[in-house]
Amino acid sequence: MTLARDIASHLLKIQAVYLKPEEPFTWASGIKSPIYTDNRVTLAYPETRTLIENGFVNAIKAAFPEVEVIAGTATAGIPHGAIIADKMNLPFAYIRSKPKDHGAGNQIEGRVAQGQKMVIVEDLISTGGSVLEAVAAAKREGADVLGVVAIFSYQLVKADENFANAGVKLVTLSNYSELIHLAQEEGYITPEGLALLKRFKENQENWQNA
Repeated sequence: MTLARDIASHLLKIQAVYLKPEEPFTWASGIKSPIYTDNRVTLAYPETRTLIENGFVNAIKAAFPEVEVIAGTATAGIPHGAIIADKMNLPFAYIRSKPKDHGAGNQIEGRVAQGQKMVIVEDLISTGGSVLEAVAAAKREGADVLGVVAIFSYQLVKADENFANAGVKLVTLSNYSELIHLAQEEGYITPEGLALLKRFKENQENWQNA
């Protein structure tokens, strides 16, 4: 079993991912979605957590061997980033969604030197907007951001465009395509549900009407 498939299996088993193509969830944006993901749940399961953190370490060593500091996004990327930094014996920092409105007004907490080579950890990629804002904040404060790593990606075209436009490399441990096919194989969804999930990936606005 590949790492992507193994992680997808864990996410389904511990219910970090819910698939309800016939009774969709509503995202904050108003979009109706057949999938809901809460990767914070992974922290409660040591076997899953270890699989993910070891996967991150190996992915970072392969894709960003020159990394000098690990940074987590607030809040979901912080625990994963801290564990990774510990495993790799690297400094750790975290990036707020916006600068503090008191004290020194920091957006990055920790100690990051000018030009220090950083990898940013996120738990989930939908459109990539929030983590790319974190990348921009890190660059403003002098970090040399090598790229972003995440547990899971919805593989939306908008995310591909956003990362390409920002010139930021993205590495994810598992993804939507891997998960939905595994879900159908293991009986979490019907073949009809799989068809709906495929349509969502192609068109988030009108997938229910296709």
